[in-house]
Amino acid sequence: MAKFLDTTGISYHLQQLINQSQRELTLISPYLKINERMRQSLEDKDRMKIDIRIIYGKSELQPDQINWLKTLISVRTSFCDNLHAKCYMNEKEAIVTSMNLYEFSQVNNHEMGIYVEKDEDPQLFDAIYNETRRLIRISDEVRLSVEKIIEHEPKAKEKKSEIKSADEEKGFCIRCMKDIKLNPSAPYCVDCYKNWKKYENPIYQESFCHFCGKDNNSTMNKPSCYDCYKRYK
Repeated sequence: MAKFLDTTGISYHLQQLINQSQRELTLISPYLKINERMRQSLEDKDRMKIDIRIIYGKSELQPDQINWLKTLISVRTSFCDNLHAKCYMNEKEAIVTSMNLYEFSQVNNHEMGIYVEKDEDPQLFDAIYNETRRLIRISDEVRLSVEKIIEHEPKAKEKKSEIKSADEEKGFCIRCMKDIKLNPSAPYCVDCYKNWKKYENPIYQESFCHFCGKDNNSTMNKPSCYDCYKRYK
């Protein structure tokens, strides 16, 4: 029989669910910002070489999260468009909940969820498992990488102090910061667009805001920094 969980119960059972996984682990959450304790548990499971799948649905992965995920050999990360579900399961247990895999939610939000054990309710467990498999099938596996921007820093610092001039049609390539025509639908220069086109990943994180040229984790989907988004929306 399913067990009701409050915020504290979700956090506890989620940590235990990860720690007790032996063969497979699936974490589905629109938002990802994994706390240090959970990182340590996932690193341990990665060393055990179990099958770990992480499905997320928002593009705002922070560079530290991306760089950490890149170190995990057994983890496959996928993006699922329009994802709103939050579900965490291993081969024996499942949690369906309102709580994102986001440390702020675990500490500050009022959350609810249900906890299901395969041995206690195999029919419900199988239904949850089948839906997680479906979400994995319709998700796009993401090649996580962050470009080093150290070679861009001198130029980037010069641009940081700039504000939009009278030439409102001027924009910047979000990868190399080359001057291009302002067009949020085409935020790359010709050469960088050719490279991006090889994979066509709309959430691949680049280095600069298309509008102002400041350092920013821009993507094809969201090429502007927050300040420019507010100013030009």
